[in-house]
Amino acid sequence: MADRALMAALRDSIKDPVLFADTQHVIRYMNKAAITDFDDGAALLGRSLLDYHNEDSRRKIIEISAAMEAGEDERLINENDKQRIYMRAVRDADGKLLGYYERYEPVAKPSSPDQMEESGR
Repeated sequence: MADRALMAALRDSIKDPVLFADTQHVIRYMNKAAITDFDDGAALLGRSLLDYHNEDSRRKIIEISAAMEAGEDERLINENDKQRIYMRAVRDADGKLLGYYERYEPVAKPSSPDQMEESGR
């Protein structure tokens, strides 16, 4: 099994923010990109993710978390011109939900008219 230093280096090499929250929505891990990207950075660790979202977003997070408890693995939670944001379940070896992470996926924009035609736009 890989050692902690290797796993930390691997997670921190991910250029997009990765934020992990437990089943009580407490932020337990942020990679370097997340610490840099979020306004309060590392100060968010140990605090509730729900405290940093509006009422509609909190409701959505709680709803998706319940769906993950029931077996769902991933759901798109937000999309805009720049990125898609997913909630992804993290489970132990027995399938028990440990929490979830927010996965960010940049939306690639075609750089030429030819690419636009190839993508069907």
